[in-house]
Parts: sequence; structure tokens; C-alpha cells
Amino acid sequence: MEVILLEKVENLGGLGEVVKVAPGYARNYLVPKEKALPATEANKKRFEAQRKAFEARQAELLHHYRTMGNQIEGTTIQLDRRVAEAGRLFGSVSNADIADALKEQGFDVERGMILLPQGPMKEVGDHEVHVRLHPDVTVTITVSIAGI
Repeated sequence: MEVILLEKVENLGGLGEVVKVAPGYARNYLVPKEKALPATEANKKRFEAQRKAFEARQAELLHHYRTMGNQIEGTTIQLDRRVAEAGRLFGSVSNADIADALKEQGFDVERGMILLPQGPMKEVGDHEVHVRLHPDVTVTITVSIAGI
């Protein structure tokens, strides 16, 4: 299925590009999140008529995420978890746990923005975690896991 991108999408393309994607990806993610429109002739004409508005919206979002990134950069999150004798956690710390902790500090971050390349954290200590707020804005925070 072909779609017109309404914003920059990681590993897919930029604003206004017509790209071919799986129908389920378009139907279940891109279109409902207003990241794309189906590439029909009517939608192509509508996009071209509103291109300046979409570009202004993207510039505003980028500015918002850069400002938020400057505030989040270097933040340390303290999480207390139960620990076994060997220093490993009962359970793990996931991106949802980190997103919840950031929300408690007043940052509107979704769990999909938290990048955990090694998977959920299962050990006590300080861990550097990347947060991708926007395809052009990635910041680093520290997650400190303490045993109780």
C-alpha cells in the first residue's frame, strides 16, 4: 500500500514522500497516529494544498521536542526493586517502567520512545538509556536501580 508521509518517520522517509508499506502497518499505525495518508489522488492534492501547514507543524514539533530534550538530557531516575542475593532483580525494569518514572517527573514520554537495545534491565546499578523523542532528537538519561 502506498502512503503519503505527513511527518518524518524513522527508517521510512520524510514529510511529503510517497512510500510503499505493508497494509497493516499503514492501517494500524501510520494512519491512526496521523503520520500518513493513503496515497489517493484526492489525498495527494489535499496534501499539496496544505503542505505549508504540515511543514510549520513539523517545525513546531521539532522545536518542542528539542526543548524537552534539553530538559530531560542527563536526568537520573531512581527505581527501587526487590533483589536476589546475586544482585539480580526479581523481574526486570522495562521501558514502560522508565516512561512512568519520567511522567512522574513531568515529562510526557511514551514507552515506545525509550530505547533498550539489550532488552529489559535485570541488574542493580546505573544504566544509560537513550530516549528518542523525535527522529532527529535523541537524549541520554541514567536509570539507577537500587535493591530493597
